[in-house]
Amino acid sequence: MKKYKIILSLLVFALVVTSCKKESLQSYLVESQEKQGFITVDIPTSFLQLKSDDVSDDVKQTLKSIRKINLVGLPIKGNEAVYETEKATIKKILNNNKAYKSLMRFSNKDSKMKLYYTGDKDAIDEIIAFGYGNKMGVGIARILGDNMNPAKIIEMMKNVKFDGNNINLKQFSVLFNNKDEK
Repeated sequence: MKKYKIILSLLVFALVVTSCKKESLQSYLVESQEKQGFITVDIPTSFLQLKSDDVSDDVKQTLKSIRKINLVGLPIKGNEAVYETEKATIKKILNNNKAYKSLMRFSNKDSKMKLYYTGDKDAIDEIIAFGYGNKMGVGIARILGDNMNPAKIIEMMKNVKFDGNNINLKQFSVLFNNKDEK
């Protein structure tokens, strides 16, 4: 009988723990698609093309290591009331998940950006760029892949172009237009 009480207690505990909503970057990105004012774009790697076929096999292999790119942005203009809340939510998600390791950070007087990754330094599975500014808004970009190498991705980006016929990133210009207005 005591054994059944222990098992029942463990099951109840497991249900309580799993029923608590855990914030994740994936759920945030999905939920942002439904929120007013947000701009979201999912870019499959088929939209990325090499500028030339005359590139190294390393560059071609690096492009193949990327599966998908997710972009989410909230322009400051018209969204001043929720800007701080969204910024805090993303910070909380990134800081509370031990899988996200800090790669580097940038800042100037108007904005801040921090890069995170998951996986090993030479075999990254996910790269996250989180940025915000009081004149621009808040945004996050996530690159998903398999065994990506950041140095090789930077080198590859010099040889990549977006297929302009199949993707429209003009909606993101809202983040950068009128950035001096407030």
